[in-house]
Amino acid sequence: VIRCRAAIAWAVGKPLSVEEIEVAPPKAREVRVKIVATGICHTDDHVIEGTFPDIEFPVILGHEGAGIVESIGEGVTSVKPGDKVILFGLPHCGECSFCLNPDSNYCLKSQ
Repeated sequence: VIRCRAAIAWAVGKPLSVEEIEVAPPKAREVRVKIVATGICHTDDHVIEGTFPDIEFPVILGHEGAGIVESIGEGVTSVKPGDKVILFGLPHCGECSFCLNPDSNYCLKSQ
């Protein structure tokens, strides 16, 4: 378990609260990343405004960012600790023509 700070949205329309949290080691097929840079994008604004009805609060915002892989869970083979990574919220099935193309990052499952 590591401790770090996170911007937490506790409810729709409430200001973000920067708090210390605990992050568990990654489970199978998960990656734990030390965030070096992140931002709150327009999608995050929509979460705070309540535009997405299926979001469960509290939620940690900042899904776009850059960091360094801190540790990996069982079955992760595409990255290793120490790798520099960019985070963004796009699905990646690993099977469709777009995911199999090294010049694309638009999964057909995101449609």
